[in-house]
Amino acid sequence: MSAIPTSPESHADGHDHDDHHGHGEHPFLAHHFDTPAQQFDSGKLGMWLFLATEVLFFGGLFAAYAVLRFKNPEVFAYSANYLDTIMGGINTCVLIASSLTMALAVRFAQTDKIKAMIVCLVLTFMGAIGFMVIKYFEYTHKIHDHLVWGPGFYTPPNEEVAMDVQTAPAEDVVAALPTFETAALAEASPVAAMYDMPPAEASVIAKAPVGPSGIADPAGEPVKAAAYPETAEEPAVKHLEDPRMPVGTHQFFAIYYAMTGLHGIHVVVGMIVIGWLIWKGLKGHFGSKYYTPVDLGGLYWHVVDLIWIFLFPLFYLIH
Repeated sequence: MSAIPTSPESHADGHDHDDHHGHGEHPFLAHHFDTPAQQFDSGKLGMWLFLATEVLFFGGLFAAYAVLRFKNPEVFAYSANYLDTIMGGINTCVLIASSLTMALAVRFAQTDKIKAMIVCLVLTFMGAIGFMVIKYFEYTHKIHDHLVWGPGFYTPPNEEVAMDVQTAPAEDVVAALPTFETAALAEASPVAAMYDMPPAEASVIAKAPVGPSGIADPAGEPVKAAAYPETAEEPAVKHLEDPRMPVGTHQFFAIYYAMTGLHGIHVVVGMIVIGWLIWKGLKGHFGSKYYTPVDLGGLYWHVVDLIWIFLFPLFYLIH
């Protein structure tokens, strides 16, 4: 098998280029493609297939959201009041503006306006930073107020206020009980007298106030709220004092953090991609003859923005 002759110039960058396939004329053409058009179309098809898997990924979470909302409409209507619509709206505007600058970056790359392309990529990157900063403030505020997923949503800030007798160590429960006269106690219940405890029917220990209406007791009745005083270490859990809170409110925040958190991870990935595009653009790698990475990065960023366009009304606007 004879080798294809190459000129000295074809080895100037340290790589072999097949001039028969036009690699000398197009230095960014990968060896397994025949033409730049074929490479571009293959790359775009691959990106669309990847984005299809992303849609399926988020589709499962959207289905979970629909099921939870259908089963507990009162939970979602109530919990949406704890979200900051203004901050969510600002984030929506930021992402829409970043989609515009990303689209302009692709156009400028196609027309050899490299400086304008870099400026638009930087603006897109700054928009992503702005989105994440706002989301950081949203998350930290909710976590500080115990607006979280799971049992932590109902955990009071002060262990002295309420003790969960179901999970606390036995010695801690006994130590927390009031002292009674042993003689009277022994007459009522010899077993209880051994532990200096009142008989069950005379117990003065209230049910652990784990939530105002957040968790139902075995009889099906909501557990009523207890007043949680503020301390120097932690503020009161204000949402637990609201008697209107429906059962299972923590479910809303579970799906909220799952969907917006996963979207935030995709924003961070987009920032890495955009940062790489800026770096390569400054080196002069992009132009009218080669802008595939910019175009594919733009596709990814538009889908990330589109997902937020659905998340914003579902969580922030629909009550």
